[in-house]
Amino acid sequence: MLLAQGEAFDDLFRQARREAFHLEVRDDYYPPDYPPLVRFLAGEPEDYAWFQPWLTHVRETTGRGVAVNRARVVTEPHNDYTRYAKHVARLNVEAGEDVRYLPRHRIGAEELTSDDWWLFDDETVAFTVFEPGENGRWRGGAVTADPVIVAHIRAVKERVWALAVPLSEYSER
Repeated sequence: MLLAQGEAFDDLFRQARREAFHLEVRDDYYPPDYPPLVRFLAGEPEDYAWFQPWLTHVRETTGRGVAVNRARVVTEPHNDYTRYAKHVARLNVEAGEDVRYLPRHRIGAEELTSDDWWLFDDETVAFTVFEPGENGRWRGGAVTADPVIVAHIRAVKERVWALAVPLSEYSER
């Protein structure tokens, strides 16, 4: 596996022809003192300037006809981070992502992976690499096209996506 960071990671999206699929299985991605999370919890206004590069990236990718799909496996009731991420996910959707939620109790741990990953065109997997620690920063993706690994990840994707609920429906719960 090779670690793809920065432009090399972005190139995975640029090379995708059909789909970039992301599975998220963690309940926290930032420490409690993460400024946008702190502002959200305090009910302070947010301009989301920090999020614009990702939203632009999604618009460019979907503008080429490539689907950007994201499934989040979440614990209920939600913790502060999940509530925040769900709030921000509306921007992902507006940019063209299909964001879906799957309550953790609806799928067995053995049917998932313990890591987050991106799957590009059902051919290339990029396992998300974080710095050590519970709320470590994202460092890139460990990329492989190994057919055995890809087949396993594709099966997990199909199980999760079949059970996941679109954000618009999940938000109504």
